[in-house]
Amino acid sequence: MKKPIFLFALCLGLSTFANAATQKAVLNVPTMDCETCPLTIKAALLKVPGVSSARVSYKKREAIVEYDDTRTSLAELKKATADVGYPSLLQD
Repeated sequence: MKKPIFLFALCLGLSTFANAATQKAVLNVPTMDCETCPLTIKAALLKVPGVSSARVSYKKREAIVEYDDTRTSLAELKKATADVGYPSLLQD
């Protein structure tokens, strides 16, 4: 009896994982004013649960973030940058 319950729970867990969708967001961060700013912004974004990668460019003044949309949202990403002093906007 324990094996069928375990298998059911395992399948349920895997189906939830399969529904997770990795999203990519490009955030404009116009207030970056030095070449070390991207380090601060990247560290803040990587602390957000569900963020799998963050690439931040001082030259382009943007952050490209890959995240699990079942664990976080665009609002949380924008909050993370604002909380370290760099408000961001979603790039169209």
